[in-house]
Order: sequence, then structure tokens, then C-alpha cells
Amino acid sequence: MEQKVVLITGGSSGIGKSIGKFLTLNGYKVYGTTRSLNKYPDFDDFDLLELDVRDIETIQKAVTQLLDKEGRLDVLINNAGVGITGPIEETPHDEIKKNFDTNFHGPLRMIKAILPQMREQGNGLIINITSIAGFMGLPYRGIYSASKGALAIATEALRMEIKDFGIRMTDLAPGDFSTNIAAGRYHAPVLENSPYSNAYAKTLKLINDDVSGANDPIQVAHRVLKIITTKKPKVHYTVGSFMQKFSLTLKKILPDKVYEKLLLNHYKL
Repeated sequence: MEQKVVLITGGSSGIGKSIGKFLTLNGYKVYGTTRSLNKYPDFDDFDLLELDVRDIETIQKAVTQLLDKEGRLDVLINNAGVGITGPIEETPHDEIKKNFDTNFHGPLRMIKAILPQMREQGNGLIINITSIAGFMGLPYRGIYSASKGALAIATEALRMEIKDFGIRMTDLAPGDFSTNIAAGRYHAPVLENSPYSNAYAKTLKLINDDVSGANDPIQVAHRVLKIITTKKPKVHYTVGSFMQKFSLTLKKILPDKVYEKLLLNHYKL
């Protein structure tokens, strides 16, 4: 059987690296991406390509390099993403646009870049890594929730548009996992004279505690492998703790105001 070729954006660390290492161990030819190869001179878990999902020229160059080497691309995993926290009123709008540029526009650029190749092959799989946070508006994480929710909705539309080409698409929404996402997250500063200062500071601490005490991202890698080996992937998948996944069930069955009250209690707001 021909070795399947996988491209993972944001593959140099965190969830992307875990997915890449696990798929490599399971016989896949993996290419990850990073914005700067110079930062990873000793990286040898799998091949890395320099690519910035915000820059179409780097996308086209990296995709061309991969196809010149392999002649095909079987799986694209849109994993690159950045966090953002803050009161929406006080979050600079340039930072909001930057977040959407990576979390929403970035995956769309990647999809547009590889669809012609997958269409020519007559097959392929695209997995968009979204977030359980994208199913709900979370206080002081509203922009992040919105960017991931937008990608999930776009996935629903795109998978119907490309199904006649033999290309499958799904999204996988992780909960909190132990990664370095907090280090690269944009934090709107906690301003002493802000009407949000106390509530935002408490919520920020809770968010960081949740991430630092979260599960190993290898769980996400296991779920990705299951999706790849599934003939007919579902529209949406989730992976996370029982309570994180159960929160989605509650959102479906509870009145909006009751669910909102649960969130306010969780964040002690």
C-alpha cells in the first residue's frame, strides 16, 4: 500500500507535533509547518516546511515543495492557531483581525492551495482543528470562540461543496490540553481602571489553570488517526474531558439563559 502523505500546519509544537509524531509512528509520511525553520535546527521527528498561514506566498512555496517531493497529498490537518483573551470592548481591533487571520483565514488559504491537487487525485481528507470553545461564547475568550466557531461553520459548507470530487472534510474540536498555547496567546492587559479588571483577572487565572492542568495532547493524535482511517467521517468530532464534552450536550438541551448561568457560575462571574 502506498504511504499516505500528511501535511500539518503548526506542526513544530503542541498538538500539531503530537499528531505528527504519532502518525509517523503509524507509517504515515508527515510534513509539519513552522513560521521559522531557524528556530528548530535539531527538529527530527518528521519533516518541517517553512510556512505562515497568513502569507499566501509561503503557503504556495511549501505546498509546491511537498508536491515536488511526494507527488501527492492525502491529508491536510489545519492545526495552526493562536489564542486571544480579553474584554471585547478593550481588545484592540487589530489584534482581533490578526486572530481571525490565523484561526479562520489561514485554514481557508490552506484549503484553497491544496484543493486542486486533491481534486486531480480524486481523493483526499481535510481535518480542521477547531475547539470546544467554538461551540459557545465564553467570557473574555469571545474572539477565540468566534474564530473557531466560524471555521466549524465553514467546514459544514465546504464539505458539501467538495464531496463530488472525492474529497472528505471534517473538524475536530479539542478541549483543554497541555500545550504551550498560553505562551503565544495575545492577552489584552488587565487595566487597573477598567470596569472589567477584577472579573477579567479572575477569568484569566482560571483559563491558565485549566490549560496547565489539562490532559496530554496525544489523545488528540489518537482521535486524528481514527478519523483518517474512517471511510465516511462525521461533520464534527470532539476530544476532551468528560465535562468539556458534556457541556456541549447541556448546551443543546438547556434553555440559553440556564446554560449562561452555568458558565457564569463556572467562571465565578
